[in-house]
Amino acid sequence: MNPDVIIVGAGIIGNSCAYYLTKKGYKVLVLEKSDIIGDGGSSRNGGGVRQSGRDPRELPLAMYGIENLWPTLSEELDSDVEYHKEGNLRLGKTEEHLKILEGLANRAQACGLDVHMIDGDEVRQINPYLSDEVIGASWCPTDGHANPLRATLAYYRAARRLGAQYITGVSVLGLKKVKGKVRQVITDNGIYEADHIVLCNGLGARPVAGTVGIDLPMMSVMLYALVTEAEPPMFNQMLGTAEADFYGHQTNHGSFVFGGSTNFEPVAKDNGTPVIMANAAPCICRGILKYFPMLADAKIVRTWAGWMDQMMDGVPVIDNISEVPGLTIAAGFTGHGFGIAPAVGTVVSELVNGDPTSADISGLKYDRFKTKI
Repeated sequence: MNPDVIIVGAGIIGNSCAYYLTKKGYKVLVLEKSDIIGDGGSSRNGGGVRQSGRDPRELPLAMYGIENLWPTLSEELDSDVEYHKEGNLRLGKTEEHLKILEGLANRAQACGLDVHMIDGDEVRQINPYLSDEVIGASWCPTDGHANPLRATLAYYRAARRLGAQYITGVSVLGLKKVKGKVRQVITDNGIYEADHIVLCNGLGARPVAGTVGIDLPMMSVMLYALVTEAEPPMFNQMLGTAEADFYGHQTNHGSFVFGGSTNFEPVAKDNGTPVIMANAAPCICRGILKYFPMLADAKIVRTWAGWMDQMMDGVPVIDNISEVPGLTIAAGFTGHGFGIAPAVGTVVSELVNGDPTSADISGLKYDRFKTKI
């Protein structure tokens, strides 16, 4: 195969890009470090498909995806991604929380999003399982959630059906220019060439881009998550909090998937694999019970930790890199890339094709980090 485009990274962003590029007729090769597709945050996150609580710079992507892509995604990819569009409650327990939520809601309303503040009684009318400690929330009725593993693999299978090829278990060491244009991907398994290269490999994008002089200012931050055993159906809303220290939803299966953060220092094995600390899960559970006392007896069946690719200013870089012709970057999603993945794949395919993008990504350009003179 002589690919037109090489994509580095086979998480949901890379698979989405592969699907929409092959759909446009490009010959696509995807290189993945792991032996497993989606072996990272793409298949192990809270599953939020939300617009509320986002930075206004990435909100157009979220709104475009929810209006145009997510509602028919299962049919398009011929695989049920378990998409629910039944709202998002971002919860507050203090007056300070309400101030944070109101600020987020006001900024989103200015961008045209239907989101508004509600009081504690209104919160419990929507979700009667929430505790009396919740005194208010922002409510976005068009938000929702989906199954991360199913969605990631659905894009992978659909891209494969259209002709995309994948090589797993290969580490990308760097890029190389030929006659002023990026052309080669250097790996531990040889050199691959294409007219266009797309970096979608999360934290790995920084060292790879650095080999052609591009610095992506992002760092690793550890997040924790847990899954309960199946419980009776309770609610279909996506949940979050003012300080984003807790989020989650109930799956079709009945289990709850919850994510959260702690103040514990991250720990990793020598090979870099994240390790959840013994006291992290109990810490997250105590926080969850402040919102959901009914889950006190729910059994935790699995916990995990993972590295998040946090961009310095909290939103990703999605851009054709002018300093390196032929290079497109979509990385640094700071823990909230899943919900915008269909829109990201769409706009990346448009960037590669030289078309105007379906959603405004002007605030996500790489040159925002340049020194202003």
